[in-house]
Amino acid sequence: MTASKGHGLERSREDGLARLTLAKPPRNLLDPELMAAMRDAILEADADSDIQAIVLCGEGTTFCGGLDIERIQAGADPVAFASGLVELLRVFPRLGKPVLAAVGGDALASGYALVCAADIAIAADHVRIGTVEASVGIWPMIAQVPPLQRLHPRHALQNLLTGEPFDAQRALEIGIVNAVVGADELWTEVRRWAKLSVGAGRALAAGRRSFYRFLDLSYDEALTASLEEFRSMFTKTEQE
Repeated sequence: MTASKGHGLERSREDGLARLTLAKPPRNLLDPELMAAMRDAILEADADSDIQAIVLCGEGTTFCGGLDIERIQAGADPVAFASGLVELLRVFPRLGKPVLAAVGGDALASGYALVCAADIAIAADHVRIGTVEASVGIWPMIAQVPPLQRLHPRHALQNLLTGEPFDAQRALEIGIVNAVVGADELWTEVRRWAKLSVGAGRALAAGRRSFYRFLDLSYDEALTASLEEFRSMFTKTEQE
């Protein structure tokens, strides 16, 4: 296993997995430097032929507590934080490799957005997941976007309006996470799901990107686009 660390992000790889760990305990809060490092690391892993899947996790007892609001309150530019988050979240639909979230601790505010942006999320049974902004009188303008891609609007709004996170079991029931396990089983389950997620082989990259592209199209537009993707898939297979 190889590992490196910088800007609050620890990068390691093992058995075809790129493991990106938010390493700013106790809350693993996001700042522009960390989000830029995370974005670069995700793109590098996606371009690396030795990597099959990307796993996001957090050091210690928290997955991610969101943006570092204390730095903003101390005078840092809030737009820089918001822009960094937007650019980080923007890369997920464009990737050719699956992204998994190993949620070993609470995933709150923008941390919740990261969980929803991932393709597959596995949570420890004690965690809380959701936005908290409404409880302090603000609205999670950016963090609400990934949940809207995953959840029924009523479920998304329940958390957005109240600022009360879901417990792990409820997060499973409404589709935020794919599985809930004991904390000591988390990595075994993540590795199992990572292996399952790459079953499409050479078709994976185009297939994953098409999935996210079709989400933004009307039904008829998606069917038209799917025909072109189908033709392209078999043309590439024949050429290879």
